[in-house]
Amino acid sequence: MAKKVKKAPAGAKIVMNETEVNRALRRIAHQIIENNKGIEDVVLVGVMQRGVPLAKRLAQIIEAQEKKKVPLGSLDVSLYRDDLSTKGKYIEVRKSDIPFSINNKIVVLVDDVVFAGRTVRAALDGLKDYGRAAKVQLAALIDRGHRQLPIHPDFTGKVLPTSLKEAVYVEVMEIDGIDRVTIK
Repeated sequence: MAKKVKKAPAGAKIVMNETEVNRALRRIAHQIIENNKGIEDVVLVGVMQRGVPLAKRLAQIIEAQEKKKVPLGSLDVSLYRDDLSTKGKYIEVRKSDIPFSINNKIVVLVDDVVFAGRTVRAALDGLKDYGRAAKVQLAALIDRGHRQLPIHPDFTGKVLPTSLKEAVYVEVMEIDGIDRVTIK
């Protein structure tokens, strides 16, 4: 079965193409290795939905460079959101998969876009169910600003200044059939 290609909205401007997305992921992977002086005790946790394939790609890049497997998990933050009471009936709950202890590990949370910071706050709350990390770092393909919480990515593919009226769309091959970032 062919993957359904998610089309960018009419009039959307492409701000990152496939080559630029892959280049940004290679840079983030290198920064994770460099910042942590290797990958000893580093684990990657992708925030569902598009953070998961991005985390998998980062793991592949890191493993190819370091010749060592990086533990990889996925986290659904749906039930940890602070807007659950207003959006609850629209939220699709998925199963998190973190098949390792995060105790005393350096957890790199991976997400596609950091905006208000509320999804990351929910992810931090969700991680508590899996243990006590030595450190939590945040990797995001896109940082679009407009924070409502004091949260900032440690590793960023691209800082994309936006207005609150604009929307950023991250599409990944594994879900959307294409790698690109658009803005409208």
